[in-house]
Amino acid sequence: MTILHKGLTRRHVMAGASAGVLAAGLGVKPASAALETVRQGYQTNMWGMPTYYLLRSGLLEKHGVKFEEFAVPSGNLTMQQMVARQVDMGTYAGPSFAIGHDKGGLVAIAMIEYVGKTARVMARKELGITKVEQLKGLKVANQTGSSTGNIFVDQIATKAGLKKGDYQEVRMNTNDMVAAMSAKTVDAMVTVEPYNAIAEADGLAVTLVDFFSFDKLPVFMAATPEFVDKHPDTVVAYLKAWLEVAKDFKEQPKKVADVIYAFYTSKGYKMAPETFAKALARVEVQPGWPSDLVPYMTKHSEILVQEKKIKEVPDWNKAFRTDFLKKAGA
Repeated sequence: MTILHKGLTRRHVMAGASAGVLAAGLGVKPASAALETVRQGYQTNMWGMPTYYLLRSGLLEKHGVKFEEFAVPSGNLTMQQMVARQVDMGTYAGPSFAIGHDKGGLVAIAMIEYVGKTARVMARKELGITKVEQLKGLKVANQTGSSTGNIFVDQIATKAGLKKGDYQEVRMNTNDMVAAMSAKTVDAMVTVEPYNAIAEADGLAVTLVDFFSFDKLPVFMAATPEFVDKHPDTVVAYLKAWLEVAKDFKEQPKKVADVIYAFYTSKGYKMAPETFAKALARVEVQPGWPSDLVPYMTKHSEILVQEKKIKEVPDWNKAFRTDFLKKAGA
């Protein structure tokens, strides 16, 4: 199996010049002229694939938004890039967002998707393990510092009676875990689609538990506060494109799956299209602001405060910028 390239990738996409010329000829200012280029971060696991589709769909260009893309293995790395102001926008789950808000004042402009069905704790099939508590004394691959990593350590393992030290946590990027399982350098892994679907299809691993029963795992699109303050029109146009992405996920799933499947096959992953489609179906794209987000995020933030990962529970009136999505959907 070829390991997914972990380096930073960057692509600068310009809105069509011909459209601008046409608009100018008609005496109309092209929409893109007033909009800022978005430096878009995303993770190359399944959580980031709706964003990858956004970037490949042409919908940003349709709304006059230019972008540069920055791909990394997991969302917590995008969050760190944003705290360092290297990236303007990026997706990650609640715990990473709370940390990003604490460390860098990052704000959420929408809840983009639910991914709780995509994350699993898996063990090597040959070990005959069926429960999380059986991981005691074993090597567990975990993307330390990620939302899944935090939820596994703070909730799933704890509920199974395992505390830090009861198992050997092996720090590893999600895209390296299947190879590690195959090489038998780890006994179990905490990872997300499509890597768990690959491991399952190849007969390498079995599922001990998925995250959905613990956490629906809403994923946020976050932005730096400077970007939203200086470029509100860009944020609204950007979210208009996201609303169309959600429509494609619902009404044209094969079109979406073909675009994203091509990404993984181009990186050398061997996966049957039907296996991939099943993995992608576990992602629920529905941009919005569900009413249960504040209590959900408060609960997670209290855990992070207790673990001394953030100083205090955020003020959600400041951390959640709900106004932009309302304007985009108007």
